[in-house]
Amino acid sequence: MATTSEPGLSETRIHEVLSNDRRRMAIEFLQGGDLTLRELSERIAEAETGESPPPRNIRQSAYVSLQQTHIPKLAELDIVNYDEESKVVSLAEAGDVTVYMEVVPEGELSWSEYYAALAALGIVLMIAVAVGVPVISAVGAPGLGSLVFAVLGGSAVYQRWTQED
Repeated sequence: MATTSEPGLSETRIHEVLSNDRRRMAIEFLQGGDLTLRELSERIAEAETGESPPPRNIRQSAYVSLQQTHIPKLAELDIVNYDEESKVVSLAEAGDVTVYMEVVPEGELSWSEYYAALAALGIVLMIAVAVGVPVISAVGAPGLGSLVFAVLGGSAVYQRWTQED
């Protein structure tokens, strides 16, 4: 496996790697543990089609593109380790790329959506104070602003704490 001459990948290179759906899915699936190339191609084909098992031609397409293009590229950049004999793929220890991936289970809120909603709530509360909504106006803009900023700060600390590993 080739190694890079720099200590880590540049953000531009990382975004280039993650811009391809199959490479991004491969990294996501490998976060759950090592997989054979066949298992990885099956999971990607299933994700692409929403069918279980996925059609044979899609499985084959995923396998060939992973084997010939995506896995060699990820291995060259030291993002994954690939054993050609056993055909086992694993994430490399460096893990520079995974911090750029916000993997959110279906039906759950991403952190970016959460922060956008919190900002929208703050704006709505300030508008409510400005137009004189009774209960909200009684609390006042300084109190509501302090509450929104406290929730924002607490959320940021919690996010940092949960994503430290």
